[in-house]
Parts: sequence; C-alpha cells; structure tokens
Amino acid sequence: MAYVDQAKANYILSILKGLEYGSVVITVHDGSITQIDKTEKTRFAQQKKYIPKEQK
Repeated sequence: MAYVDQAKANYILSILKGLEYGSVVITVHDGSITQIDKTEKTRFAQQKKYIPKEQK
C-alpha cells in the first residue's frame, strides 16, 4: 500500500464531511492520488398535489 499525503487525506475527509448526497471519485496513477472528483446531488422533497374530490 502506498503512502497517502496527509494534506490529500484531510482534503478527502473535508469533502466527505460536507457531502450529504453524491459521490467522491479518487483517481490513482502509479500508486499516487492524481485527481479527486466530487459530484453532489441536491434532493428536494416531493409535494403531493391536492385535487379536490369534485374534480376527480
């Protein structure tokens, strides 16, 4: 297993702490982290439509 730079590890942890929904992709080349991608999703609660009985 390769050594992980503390700054990179702290960066990854900070991303994870602030992420509610989404993904983090860590790209590794020759045993070293070269890229970190974050995809964040925002979810909205669904609202039910009110349809009066006489319109059904």
